[in-house]
Amino acid sequence: MLSAVAIVPSPPILVPELTGRSVTEALAVRAATLEAGGILGALADRWIALGVHEKARTVPSGSRGSFAAYGVDVKVAFSPADVTTEIDSTIPLAALVAGWIRDHSAPGAVVDVHLVGRDASSESCVSIGRELRKSMDDSAEPWGLLVVADGSTMLTAKAPGSFDPRAEEIQTQIDDALANADVDALAGLDRQLCAGVGVEGVAAWQTLAGIVGDCGGELRPKTLYRGAPFGVGYFVGTWESL
Repeated sequence: MLSAVAIVPSPPILVPELTGRSVTEALAVRAATLEAGGILGALADRWIALGVHEKARTVPSGSRGSFAAYGVDVKVAFSPADVTTEIDSTIPLAALVAGWIRDHSAPGAVVDVHLVGRDASSESCVSIGRELRKSMDDSAEPWGLLVVADGSTMLTAKAPGSFDPRAEEIQTQIDDALANADVDALAGLDRQLCAGVGVEGVAAWQTLAGIVGDCGGELRPKTLYRGAPFGVGYFVGTWESL
């Protein structure tokens, strides 16, 4: 059964070794992300981590990865680590972030990562979510869901994607939907508009909508962070079962 959802972003600034521990813009989102991971870990030892990649991919819990491609060889694991497991240098960023959160907030957890293809249709995402939920419901143990996804990259003039005047409105829609566990709003996000303002996480959020389904009203949402450091929309929060 699904016990809780933690929703976090995927920027490398979460990892202190990659940005420096005193980068002011990173401190609040990093603290909130670890808090969300801690809440999830307190409720479930088995997690599914959900993210977005160019193509669909899974990263099994026995894997190990590294942030070496991002500048520092910070290793991550997806279960209580077997130090003899070979490092997989191809693990995508969203999965690495999921492993880093597990390592630093719930080291006893076992995490299987499911990355949804960026171009998967809304209908496909909801269908994938329903299948993942069925696998959780078929198990008697409590499950946690960690959703790793970013918002618009065009919220300010210095943002990675430059500035787009449409970005603030769509980011507000996303943040409000996540803050209120509004799965209908997530499922109905305009994919073309989101792509136009650099929103990377839509496929993950729409898969989340499929996982939660009609149970959104049975969840207690809590916002831990919403903001746009560096002009990128980040949301951190939890949805706990009532």
